[in-house]
Amino acid sequence: MSAALLLNTCSNRSSRIHSYSLGEKAELGHIIYTVYETQWLPQLSNGPAARIPQHRFFLVRMTAVNSGGADLIVPNVTIEDDKGNSYPELQNGDGVPQWIGYLRQVKPAESAQGNLLFDAPPAHYKLRITDENEERSAYIDIPLSFGAETPPPPPEVPTPAEKKQ
Repeated sequence: MSAALLLNTCSNRSSRIHSYSLGEKAELGHIIYTVYETQWLPQLSNGPAARIPQHRFFLVRMTAVNSGGADLIVPNVTIEDDKGNSYPELQNGDGVPQWIGYLRQVKPAESAQGNLLFDAPPAHYKLRITDENEERSAYIDIPLSFGAETPPPPPEVPTPAEKKQ
């Protein structure tokens, strides 16, 4: 009886999902993930071809390296907020700069890199990643940041004295 309890306790410890920070390498199976930066967008493209999200478009720039000896498919990912809501990666990358693609087959020692696309309300998220067999998973913590949306400062207007020169 006590051996079964000990075994159950040990297995619960090993089933914990590891969490990584933005910029840290996260190795799951033969995939090494790194998330570099994020960007919130109110739309993709301009004019009549503009894509408008239900919430906001959320771009996550990432790299997934194949460290194994055979081709593999990098699984799709989701983001999860602190309330337990989950948002899947979007399949349509129209208008996304450097879109990583939805189906990502990677050869040994090569990588898939670019922007993932989500439609989600601005919040603190964790990117849920998995190994190539989708048996093990981990999180990459993504803090809420609007840094990429900060508008540039207005152009400097020359003073009347500078205009005469």
